[in-house]
Formats: sequence, C-alpha cells, structure tokens
Amino acid sequence: MSIEIGTKVWQTNNPYMSTKSTTKPENEKTAEVPTKDANDKSELGVTYEKSDGYVTKKATYDINKKSASDRAAIVEQMKKASEDQRQSLIDMVEKMMSNQAGKSKVANGSLISGAVTEEARRKAAAEISEDGYWGVKQTSQRLFDFASALAGDDVEKMKKMQDAMNKGIGQAAAKLGGLPSIGQQTQDVANQLFKEYYESKGVEVDN
Repeated sequence: MSIEIGTKVWQTNNPYMSTKSTTKPENEKTAEVPTKDANDKSELGVTYEKSDGYVTKKATYDINKKSASDRAAIVEQMKKASEDQRQSLIDMVEKMMSNQAGKSKVANGSLISGAVTEEARRKAAAEISEDGYWGVKQTSQRLFDFASALAGDDVEKMKKMQDAMNKGIGQAAAKLGGLPSIGQQTQDVANQLFKEYYESKGVEVDN
C-alpha cells in the first residue's frame, strides 16, 4: 500500500505498508479532470445522489421557489397591469365618444366653433350613417372589440372592461354636457354586445 504526500510516495516493510520512498518523475502529469463549459447549462440546477451504486439526478427545485416578498411584488405588478389596461380603455372610449359627438355636430350643422361647409357636413353625415365609421354599428363594435381584446375572453375581466367602457362614456358625456342621440344609441348597442357575450358563456349578468 502507498501513501502520497506532495510528490513523495512512501512504502513500508509491513506487508500492508512500506516506508520506501520514491519520487514522482517531474514530467509525470496528473490526470486532468474535465471541466464543464461555462456556457453549457444543461446540468445547471441539478444535484447528484448515489443510490444502489448508481448516480442519479435530482432537480433542485428549491432554488426556483419565490419568497413571500417576491410573490407579493408579482401580485402588485399584475394589479398595476390590470389597472393600466382599465384606464387605457377608459381614456380610449372617452376620446372615441367625443369624436363621434363632434362628427354628429358637424353633420347636423350645429358645430359652434366656426362655420361648417356643405362638403364637411356631407362627409360627416356619411361617417355617422348606419354603415359609417362613426355610426352606431361600427362604433359600438369597436368599443366591444377593444374591451374583449384586453380581457382575453375572461368573463370576470370582461365585466371590469364593460364597467371601464361605461365610465369612459360617462366622462365623455360630462365633458360634452350630455351625449347626443347617436352616442346614447352606441352605448346601448355596446352593452347589448356584452350581454350576448355573457349569454354565450352561460353567465347571467344584470346590466
């Protein structure tokens, strides 16, 4: 049996141990242990345990667990993102309804600021017509589409988006001193689209 100390190997006369000294040749190379490439992440996050003579892998999932403060921070971020979406819809709806009301005033020749030309009146009348971009049908559909895009086909989120839509319409009405007839009709049709959506999901909602 031999014991290696530094570059010395000691042998003994004992059949099990020898005190004879030998020196390793300087040019003798120590076996190199392969090192893992720093970019190789295939084994990251894994520990090894010996079982019945075999080496097995065990994922260290504990390092991926979030602390209570981390989870709370994530919840706050989600709440903020949800509130940002809601406010975004409110602002968008308010602007849309104000634009629709403006087109209605031009079409009816009741725009206070400046005279309305006949060409502008005809163009506005076409835009707020039944099939026009600012008509009841298209405007109410856009309101619903924007809300559903933000809600992602989630019934509870759709309820919040519907509330946001109606709040945006209310803010527009307050600034305008009341909605014109076309605005009121648009709101009614948009809410009807929400009602039909809830019915398709088997959900009863009092509007």
